[in-house]
Amino acid sequence: MEPEHEATAHAPDIGDTSQVTPAEGRPRTISARALVVLVLVAVVVLGVDQGAKALVVANLPLNEYVPVLGDLLQFFYVTNSGAAFSIGNAYTWIFSILAAAVVVFIVWFARRIRSIGWAMVFGLLLGGVLGNLVDRLFREPGFGVGHVVDFIKIPILPAIFNLADTAICAAMVVFLILTIRGVGLDGRRAARVDAAEKTD
Repeated sequence: MEPEHEATAHAPDIGDTSQVTPAEGRPRTISARALVVLVLVAVVVLGVDQGAKALVVANLPLNEYVPVLGDLLQFFYVTNSGAAFSIGNAYTWIFSILAAAVVVFIVWFARRIRSIGWAMVFGLLLGGVLGNLVDRLFREPGFGVGHVVDFIKIPILPAIFNLADTAICAAMVVFLILTIRGVGLDGRRAARVDAAEKTD
């Protein structure tokens, strides 16, 4: 009969959902809560972005400044066929392909996420990318080469942007915070993981 202390050492911790399979290097199970947060954040970002763009197109004049908060915030409705700062205007279809690839990657990668913080990062990123991708797919002048609607102008910033761009920037900020704090995709901090491994 195997000694009791050895059997305990080899027994799996059922409550520890952050275990990783040695062979595959990924979580054993998908975190439903993190997945729900990711999807909800993405849907909200996409809905708010597209709703705001619809209002802008219907109510704001093209290429004219509309003051909102004096010199702090203005609306300036423009269409952008390129990337940030109107870079690559002649290659809209390339940006459409890249955006679609990012969406596919996030959907594939979502099963690895077990942290609510990281779920928010990828939710914001997914919603932002989808917001601009929808423009490129369904707005004039045609499928895959549509122009993105930009309308937010802050004089101290060099670019005109939209809410999808804001969500992508917010995702980067949260990404940096989680990275600096050492929070992994499973929600655990690197220091705690190292301490647990040394204890084992």
